[in-house]
Amino acid sequence: MSERRGNDHGSLIKQVLDDGAGPARSALAASWRRSLTLHGLDPESRGGVQTLTEQQLREARQAMEPMTRAAQPVLDRLFLAVGDTGCCVLLTNADGVPVERRGAAVDDDTFRAWGLWPGAVWSEAVEGTNGIGTALAEHRPLTIHRDQHFHARNTALSCTSHPIHDPRGRLAGLLDVSSARADATESMLGLIAAAVADAARAIEAQTFRQAFADARIVLAGDAAERNTAALLAVDRHDLVVGATRAARLALSITDERIAGQLAASEVLGAGSVEADLIEAERGAVRRALALNGGNVSAAARALGVSRATLHRKLNRLGLGSDAH
Repeated sequence: MSERRGNDHGSLIKQVLDDGAGPARSALAASWRRSLTLHGLDPESRGGVQTLTEQQLREARQAMEPMTRAAQPVLDRLFLAVGDTGCCVLLTNADGVPVERRGAAVDDDTFRAWGLWPGAVWSEAVEGTNGIGTALAEHRPLTIHRDQHFHARNTALSCTSHPIHDPRGRLAGLLDVSSARADATESMLGLIAAAVADAARAIEAQTFRQAFADARIVLAGDAAERNTAALLAVDRHDLVVGATRAARLALSITDERIAGQLAASEVLGAGSVEADLIEAERGAVRRALALNGGNVSAAARALGVSRATLHRKLNRLGLGSDAH
């Protein structure tokens, strides 16, 4: 789509929407339709960026605190990967408000003017079609490139976003990489989209592990091969106490099933659970031996079993060489 500004951009949107079948054929046109008719926005509006008050931003950050804490190293790594291309990285809440940002200091004034800054409101209801708000509205990864934006004032931007879910699988916000570079190519945006998706899954996984720090974290079987964020939290009774969105979708897990004491073997298969339990037991025995200098008697006391029982475990788990 060629770059347009002002009245030309508004005319383009009107032309597409005048074709009644346009929104049915195109997700972009459907978002433009929502922006125009549902939200009552004007594509040629030159109004300023809508922002939260300092108090509202503090409250938004507090509500996101567990996730933002888990996200810090991931945001740093993602910015290292894309920062040299003139991009900034944003972590938003479910209302499309950035609560965390990474960017080069030399670009700060430019990105602040665009509203790519903590506290700006990028919901579709406020800004029309855009990478953040539309990805949240449609609950899917999305790139909105330049004049695909609804508002003419945003048509210099390219924004790539990926939704992020909380430890219960609910939409919590998204990760966005935005740029105002005129030479952003489709191949470059494709690479950015892959990096954003990997980072979003890493944030979900780390947030989940943080929320279930006392549970055993299990990769969700075959689903794990397709998505490293497909995780289950399992307690010492082999009951599922938590599941990420990816695991919920792959294994048909709901809050109701978890509340009904869902056995891990019911969703993973007895074989995989047995193997995982053996590995967990092997780890516990190794730790007890390590903490007691390899002394079987001391390790047995730490584990609450007899010396003979521990010897049998060592043989069964193939750990005889670790003890003396």
